[in-house]
Amino acid sequence: MSGRRPERGAALLTAMIIVTLVSTLAAAMVWQQYRAVQVEGAERARTQAALILQGALDWARLILREDARANQNQPVDHLGEVWAVPLAEARLSTFLAADRSNNSSSDDGPEAFLSGSIDDAQSRYNLRNLVGGPSVPPAELRALQRICDAVGVPVDVATKLADSLRQALGPPATGPQAQSTPLAPPSLDQLGWLGLSTDHLERLRSRVILLPVATPLNLNTASRELLATVFDGMDLATAQRLVQARQSKPFQNVQEVLALVPASAQIDGTRASVSSNFFEIRGRLRLEDRLLEEHSVVQRRGLDMVAIYRQRQNLLAPTP
Repeated sequence: MSGRRPERGAALLTAMIIVTLVSTLAAAMVWQQYRAVQVEGAERARTQAALILQGALDWARLILREDARANQNQPVDHLGEVWAVPLAEARLSTFLAADRSNNSSSDDGPEAFLSGSIDDAQSRYNLRNLVGGPSVPPAELRALQRICDAVGVPVDVATKLADSLRQALGPPATGPQAQSTPLAPPSLDQLGWLGLSTDHLERLRSRVILLPVATPLNLNTASRELLATVFDGMDLATAQRLVQARQSKPFQNVQEVLALVPASAQIDGTRASVSSNFFEIRGRLRLEDRLLEEHSVVQRRGLDMVAIYRQRQNLLAPTP
């Protein structure tokens, strides 16, 4: 009898160890399955959000294409057109013509909210204009200096930025200078590569943009402050008069603008226009606690809308 007690104790201990191992393995399997479900759900949500934002981009491109088709005879872009009306945040289900009687479970899913806007990229000063020619065009440098002064950025930043852009975006350097050539920034957000501080970039963001080619400023969409700083001989009073005039009737050509400004104002067809070929498209999708934003730059080439830049960012949705 006494000899069996150690055997029974060893058997009990072995059984407890086996139960512990089985429980551990079962818990690990459940955890792995749970993680797999979570990863699959996150990947599915990411894919769905990307497809929705792609659809929003395609819809915006369609709007711009129809606008180009309607203005083929006389291209004019202004803030009274359909593309300039932003889309306020709305429930995604309102855009879908679905038969809820055949999809009764659609209300059980998470609500998605979509918003967006189309902005004229040529309503801001294009930093690419500083790169053309054998040297920095004096009129373009003066324009950037006035813009910097207006937003509280030191004027010498304009000269440094112009020189850095010419090094990065100009003809490729050869010899020892090629090693010190800064990396070409693809968009405004990468101007920090050229030494522009974050504070200065945020101050300039509402007034400047970086596009692949030099572009004129659209007189129908540019702000009063920008009209007063980009062109020599302009002031805020004259710029305000232009803004009021275009609200009643958009400018059809640059000559109409020249009749409203003093003779000292230097506005010509090479630096000013009444139409645009570059547009910014912003889409935002809010899904539960996730917020996905996409920023695209589209170039209009006839009736073709070509996306030349896209950036997507994941954020946390603000708490109500």
